Amino acid sequence: MRKRYGLILPCILVLILTTRVYGQENYAAEIRKTANLLYHSFGERQNRSGKLNFTDTSRTQWTNLPIGLRARKGASIGNMTIEQRKLVHRVLSVSLSSQGYLKATSIMHLDDLLDRYFDSLHYKKAFNDTVYHFIKSLQWSHKNFYFAFYEKPTDKVWGYKLEGHHLSVNFTFAGDKVSVTPFFLGTDPAEFPETEYAGWRVLGQEEDLGIKLIHLLNPVQQKKATSSVTVPGDIITSAESGKRLVDVWGIPAAEMNKNQKSILDYIIREFVFNLEYDKAMREYDAILKAGLDNVYFGWIGEYAEDKPHYFILNGPTFLIEFDNNGGPRNGANHIHAIWREKGNDFGEDVLKAHYQTEKH
Repeated sequence: MRKRYGLILPCILVLILTTRVYGQENYAAEIRKTANLLYHSFGERQNRSGKLNFTDTSRTQWTNLPIGLRARKGASIGNMTIEQRKLVHRVLSVSLSSQGYLKATSIMHLDDLLDRYFDSLHYKKAFNDTVYHFIKSLQWSHKNFYFAFYEKPTDKVWGYKLEGHHLSVNFTFAGDKVSVTPFFLGTDPAEFPETEYAGWRVLGQEEDLGIKLIHLLNPVQQKKATSSVTVPGDIITSAESGKRLVDVWGIPAAEMNKNQKSILDYIIREFVFNLEYDKAMREYDAILKAGLDNVYFGWIGEYAEDKPHYFILNGPTFLIEFDNNGGPRNGANHIHAIWREKGNDFGEDVLKAHYQTEKH
C-alpha cells in the first residue's frame, strides 16, 4: 500500500503542476484564437480604422471621456455587424473573468441609460435647451465604443484596445506574456436613480470595501491614512492629468490588524480578479510575493458614500485608485477607478523582456 501511494502522490503533483503551466500558456493562446476571428471579419472600412501598427501612438494613450470630447481610433461597435459584436463579447469573455466581463459590459450599457436619463431630465425641465444640446453632443451610447487591433493576433507582438466613455481595456501580448493595464472603469451615475434600474451600482463593491476599511481603522490609523487635501475631481493619474504617483503616503498594511488587512486584500482581489482566473492568479501571486505588508492605503475626503471621497492602494508592484467625486458637479455619484501594473502599462516590461531575447 505504501509503495502504491509513493507512485500516486508524484503523479498527482505532476498533474497539478502541468495544469498550472498549461493555464498560463493557454491564456494568450485562447485570446489570440478568438481575436483572430474578429480580426478577419473586418471589412475594408474597418480595416482602415481598426487595424493599426503596433507603433501607432494611440496604443499607449487612453481616455475615459465620451466620444463627443475625445475621438477614438478603432472600429466602432455601432458600425459592426451582429456577428462581429458577438465576437467582441467573445474576446472580452475569454480575456476577463465573469465579474470583469459584467463590469465592462455594464459600463457600456450604462451609457445608453445615461442618455435616456438626460432626456428625462430635459423633459422635466431640469435644464434648458442649450445645456441639453451640449449634453447630447457628448454622444453617450453603447455604440460609441471602439475596438482597435495593433498588428495581427497571429503576430508574436500585438495588442488590442476596447475603449469608450468610462472604459479603457488595454491588452498587450509578447509571445505568451500578457500585459493588461492600464485597466480603467468608471460609472456615471454610481447608483442609478430611477426606472427599473434604480439602485444599480456597477462598481458598488469597490466603493463599499474602501469605506468599510477606513471605518475599521482606529482614530490614530485614520489620521495616518487620511490626507487633508481637497478630494481630487478625478483619479490623480488620469489620462488628462499626465501625472504619476511617485511618493507613497497613507498607512501600510504592516500597521493593520488581521481584520483590517483582510479587507485591504479584498479590495486588491476585487480589481485583479476582473481578469480571467489564471492571469489574475499570477498577478495576485506577484502582489503577495512583494508583500501585502508593503501596500499603503491612503484616503482623501469624508468617510461616507454620499460625500466626495478618494482612496488609493499603492504597492511595490501595483497601483489602485478610486475616486467618487464627479468632476464639475462635485457630488458623490460618479466613480473613476484604475488598476495599473507598475512598470508594465501597455506591456512595458513584457515587451522589454521579449526584445531582449528575440532577434528583430
